[in-house]
Amino acid sequence: MTSAPLSRNYLLASLSVEDFEYIRPNLRSFDLTYEAVLVEAGGPITRVYFPQSGIISLVVRLATGDAVEAGMVGRDGAFGAAPALDGQISPNTAVVQMGGMASTLDVPLLQIAAEHSVSFRAALIRYEQVIHAQALQSAACNAFHSVESRLSRWLLRARELSGCDTLAFSQEFLAEMLGRHRNSVSLVANSLQQAGLIRYSRGQIEITDLAGLVKKSCECYGTLKAHSDGLLQRV
Repeated sequence: MTSAPLSRNYLLASLSVEDFEYIRPNLRSFDLTYEAVLVEAGGPITRVYFPQSGIISLVVRLATGDAVEAGMVGRDGAFGAAPALDGQISPNTAVVQMGGMASTLDVPLLQIAAEHSVSFRAALIRYEQVIHAQALQSAACNAFHSVESRLSRWLLRARELSGCDTLAFSQEFLAEMLGRHRNSVSLVANSLQQAGLIRYSRGQIEITDLAGLVKKSCECYGTLKAHSDGLLQRV
Protein backbone atom coordinates (compact mmCIF):
# COMPACT_ATOMS: atom_id res chain seq x y z
CA MET A 1 0.00 0.00 0.00
CA THR A 2 1.42 3.41 -1.00
CA SER A 3 1.78 5.84 1.89
CA ALA A 4 0.21 9.28 1.67
CA PRO A 5 2.59 12.14 0.76
CA LEU A 6 3.94 14.23 3.63
CA SER A 7 2.52 17.39 2.06
CA ARG A 8 0.66 18.63 -1.02
CA ASN A 9 3.69 20.81 -1.67
CA TYR A 10 6.14 18.82 -3.80
CA LEU A 11 9.27 20.25 -2.19
CA LEU A 12 8.08 19.40 1.32
CA ALA A 13 6.85 16.01 0.12
CA SER A 14 10.33 15.25 -1.29
CA LEU A 15 11.95 15.58 2.13
CA SER A 16 12.89 12.61 4.24
CA VAL A 17 10.49 11.81 7.07
CA GLU A 18 13.14 12.98 9.54
CA ASP A 19 13.61 16.35 7.81
CA PHE A 20 9.88 16.94 7.45
CA GLU A 21 9.14 16.04 11.07
CA TYR A 22 11.87 18.43 12.19
CA ILE A 23 10.10 21.45 10.60
CA ARG A 24 6.48 20.26 10.78
CA PRO A 25 5.71 21.68 14.27
CA ASN A 26 6.76 25.15 13.03
CA LEU A 27 4.82 25.16 9.74
CA ARG A 28 1.85 27.54 9.71
CA SER A 29 -1.11 27.72 7.32
CA PHE A 30 -1.46 30.91 5.28
CA ASP A 31 -4.23 32.09 2.95
CA LEU A 32 -2.90 33.12 -0.46
CA THR A 33 -5.38 35.83 -1.43
CA TYR A 34 -5.70 36.71 -5.13
CA GLU A 35 -3.62 39.78 -6.07
CA ALA A 36 -2.15 40.09 -2.56
CA VAL A 37 1.42 41.42 -2.55
CA LEU A 38 3.50 39.19 -0.27
CA VAL A 39 6.59 41.36 -0.49
CA GLU A 40 7.88 44.20 -2.67
CA ALA A 41 11.21 44.03 -4.46
CA GLY A 42 13.91 45.10 -2.03
CA GLY A 43 11.70 44.30 0.94
CA PRO A 44 12.65 41.98 3.80
CA ILE A 45 11.86 38.26 3.66
CA THR A 46 10.38 37.33 7.04
CA ARG A 47 8.82 33.99 6.12
CA VAL A 48 9.13 31.36 3.39
CA TYR A 49 6.01 30.21 1.54
CA PHE A 50 5.44 26.60 0.45
CA PRO A 51 2.21 26.71 -1.63
CA GLN A 52 -0.15 23.77 -1.23
CA SER A 53 -2.44 25.31 -3.85
CA GLY A 54 -2.50 28.63 -5.63
CA ILE A 55 0.32 30.36 -7.52
CA ILE A 56 2.74 33.15 -6.65
CA SER A 57 4.12 35.35 -9.43
CA LEU A 58 7.61 36.84 -9.24
CA VAL A 59 7.24 40.22 -10.89
CA VAL A 60 9.73 42.83 -12.07
CA ARG A 61 8.29 46.38 -11.97
CA LEU A 62 9.81 49.28 -13.91
CA ALA A 63 9.85 52.99 -13.11
CA THR A 64 7.32 53.54 -15.92
CA GLY A 65 4.77 51.44 -14.03
CA ASP A 66 5.09 48.56 -16.47
CA ALA A 67 5.66 45.07 -15.11
CA VAL A 68 6.52 41.61 -16.39
CA GLU A 69 6.57 38.21 -14.75
CA ALA A 70 9.97 36.58 -14.27
CA GLY A 71 8.80 33.33 -12.69
CA MET A 72 6.01 31.34 -11.06
CA VAL A 73 5.98 29.45 -7.78
CA GLY A 74 3.28 26.91 -7.00
CA ARG A 75 2.94 23.54 -5.37
CA ASP A 76 6.27 22.57 -6.93
CA GLY A 77 8.41 24.62 -4.58
CA ALA A 78 8.87 27.61 -2.29
CA PHE A 79 9.09 31.38 -2.41
CA GLY A 80 11.76 33.18 -0.41
CA ALA A 81 13.98 30.23 0.52
CA ALA A 82 17.28 31.40 -0.99
CA PRO A 83 16.95 35.03 0.19
CA ALA A 84 16.04 33.69 3.64
CA LEU A 85 19.35 31.82 3.75
CA ASP A 86 21.45 34.75 2.55
CA GLY A 87 20.59 38.44 2.82
CA GLN A 88 16.85 38.16 3.55
CA ILE A 89 16.00 40.70 0.83
CA SER A 90 13.55 39.85 -1.96
CA PRO A 91 14.88 40.50 -5.50
CA ASN A 92 11.32 40.49 -6.93
CA THR A 93 7.85 41.65 -6.03
CA ALA A 94 5.80 38.57 -5.12
CA VAL A 95 2.10 38.71 -6.06
CA VAL A 96 -0.53 36.00 -5.63
CA GLN A 97 -1.80 35.30 -9.14
CA MET A 98 -4.12 32.46 -8.09
CA GLY A 99 -5.62 32.14 -4.63
CA GLY A 100 -4.96 29.09 -2.47
CA MET A 101 -3.19 27.92 0.66
CA ALA A 102 0.45 27.78 1.68
CA SER A 103 2.50 26.46 4.55
CA THR A 104 4.92 29.06 5.89
CA LEU A 105 8.07 28.85 7.93
CA ASP A 106 9.57 31.88 9.68
CA VAL A 107 13.06 32.73 8.45
CA PRO A 108 14.97 32.07 11.72
CA LEU A 109 13.35 28.62 11.95
CA LEU A 110 14.16 27.85 8.31
CA GLN A 111 17.78 28.86 8.89
CA ILE A 112 18.02 26.54 11.90
CA ALA A 113 16.50 23.68 9.88
CA ALA A 114 18.92 24.30 7.01
CA GLU A 115 21.84 24.21 9.44
CA HIS A 116 20.45 21.03 10.98
CA SER A 117 19.98 19.15 7.69
CA VAL A 118 22.26 19.24 4.65
CA SER A 119 19.59 17.49 2.57
CA PHE A 120 16.94 20.12 3.44
CA ARG A 121 19.31 22.93 2.52
CA ALA A 122 20.17 21.15 -0.75
CA ALA A 123 16.48 20.83 -1.65
CA LEU A 124 16.00 24.58 -1.16
CA ILE A 125 19.05 25.39 -3.29
CA ARG A 126 17.93 23.04 -6.09
CA TYR A 127 14.58 24.75 -6.26
CA GLU A 128 16.24 28.17 -6.35
CA GLN A 129 18.13 26.94 -9.44
CA VAL A 130 14.74 26.21 -11.01
CA ILE A 131 13.61 29.80 -10.27
CA HIS A 132 16.84 31.16 -11.77
CA ALA A 133 16.32 29.05 -14.90
CA GLN A 134 12.76 30.37 -15.19
CA ALA A 135 13.98 33.97 -15.08
CA LEU A 136 16.62 33.37 -17.75
CA GLN A 137 14.23 31.49 -20.04
CA SER A 138 11.53 34.13 -19.56
CA ALA A 139 13.94 36.88 -20.59
CA ALA A 140 14.78 35.04 -23.84
CA CYS A 141 11.13 34.14 -24.42
CA ASN A 142 9.91 37.72 -23.96
CA ALA A 143 12.54 38.96 -26.43
CA PHE A 144 12.11 36.46 -29.25
CA HIS A 145 8.77 34.66 -29.13
CA SER A 146 5.32 35.74 -30.23
CA VAL A 147 2.58 36.78 -27.80
CA GLU A 148 0.57 33.73 -28.90
CA SER A 149 3.31 31.24 -28.05
CA ARG A 150 4.12 33.06 -24.80
CA LEU A 151 0.48 33.08 -23.68
CA SER A 152 0.20 29.38 -24.51
CA ARG A 153 3.34 28.64 -22.48
CA TRP A 154 2.06 30.72 -19.58
CA LEU A 155 -1.32 28.94 -19.51
CA LEU A 156 0.37 25.53 -19.61
CA ARG A 157 2.61 26.47 -16.70
CA ALA A 158 -0.34 27.81 -14.69
CA ARG A 159 -2.26 24.60 -15.38
CA GLU A 160 0.70 22.50 -14.27
CA LEU A 161 1.06 24.37 -10.99
CA SER A 162 -2.66 24.56 -10.22
CA GLY A 163 -3.59 21.06 -11.40
CA CYS A 164 -6.72 22.53 -12.97
CA ASP A 165 -7.89 23.12 -16.56
CA THR A 166 -9.96 26.15 -15.54
CA LEU A 167 -7.92 29.22 -14.57
CA ALA A 168 -9.34 32.44 -13.11
CA PHE A 169 -7.42 35.27 -14.81
CA SER A 170 -8.57 38.59 -16.23
CA GLN A 171 -7.09 39.87 -19.49
CA GLU A 172 -5.64 42.83 -17.56
CA PHE A 173 -3.75 40.46 -15.31
CA LEU A 174 -2.54 38.34 -18.24
CA ALA A 175 -1.33 41.47 -20.02
CA GLU A 176 0.66 42.55 -16.97
CA MET A 177 2.23 39.13 -16.50
CA LEU A 178 3.26 39.00 -20.17
CA GLY A 179 4.39 42.61 -20.28
CA ARG A 180 2.02 43.46 -23.14
CA HIS A 181 -0.93 45.77 -23.75
CA ARG A 182 -4.36 44.33 -23.02
CA ASN A 183 -5.49 44.68 -26.66
CA SER A 184 -2.72 42.43 -27.98
CA VAL A 185 -3.43 39.78 -25.32
CA SER A 186 -7.16 40.00 -26.06
CA LEU A 187 -6.55 39.39 -29.77
CA VAL A 188 -4.35 36.38 -29.06
CA ALA A 189 -6.79 34.93 -26.53
CA ASN A 190 -9.58 35.25 -29.08
CA SER A 191 -7.40 33.51 -31.67
CA LEU A 192 -6.75 30.59 -29.30
CA GLN A 193 -10.46 30.41 -28.56
CA GLN A 194 -11.34 30.41 -32.27
CA ALA A 195 -8.90 27.52 -32.73
CA GLY A 196 -10.75 25.57 -30.03
CA LEU A 197 -7.79 25.48 -27.66
CA ILE A 198 -9.31 27.52 -24.84
CA ARG A 199 -12.70 28.87 -23.74
CA TYR A 200 -12.65 32.37 -22.30
CA SER A 201 -15.43 34.19 -20.45
CA ARG A 202 -15.78 36.58 -17.50
CA GLY A 203 -12.25 36.29 -16.21
CA GLN A 204 -12.02 32.51 -16.57
CA ILE A 205 -9.95 30.58 -19.07
CA GLU A 206 -10.66 26.91 -19.62
CA ILE A 207 -8.08 24.84 -21.50
CA THR A 208 -10.13 22.67 -23.87
CA ASP A 209 -7.38 21.20 -26.07
CA LEU A 210 -4.22 20.52 -24.08
CA ALA A 211 -2.28 18.88 -26.93
CA GLY A 212 -3.17 21.73 -29.26
CA LEU A 213 -2.05 24.32 -26.75
CA VAL A 214 1.28 22.52 -26.32
CA LYS A 215 1.79 22.76 -30.09
CA LYS A 216 1.06 26.50 -30.00
CA SER A 217 3.50 27.04 -27.15
CA CYS A 218 7.12 27.95 -27.75
CA GLU A 219 10.00 25.64 -26.90
CA CYS A 220 10.40 27.34 -23.50
CA TYR A 221 7.64 25.32 -21.84
CA GLY A 222 9.26 21.96 -22.64
CA THR A 223 12.76 23.25 -21.92
CA LEU A 224 11.84 24.55 -18.47
CA LYS A 225 9.78 21.48 -17.60
CA ALA A 226 12.63 19.11 -18.48
CA HIS A 227 15.12 21.27 -16.58
CA SER A 228 13.00 21.55 -13.44
CA ASP A 229 12.07 17.86 -13.45
CA GLY A 230 15.77 17.00 -13.68
CA LEU A 231 16.82 19.35 -10.89
CA LEU A 232 13.97 18.30 -8.61
CA GLN A 233 14.49 14.62 -9.49
CA ARG A 234 10.88 14.17 -10.62
CA VAL A 235 9.67 11.59 -13.10
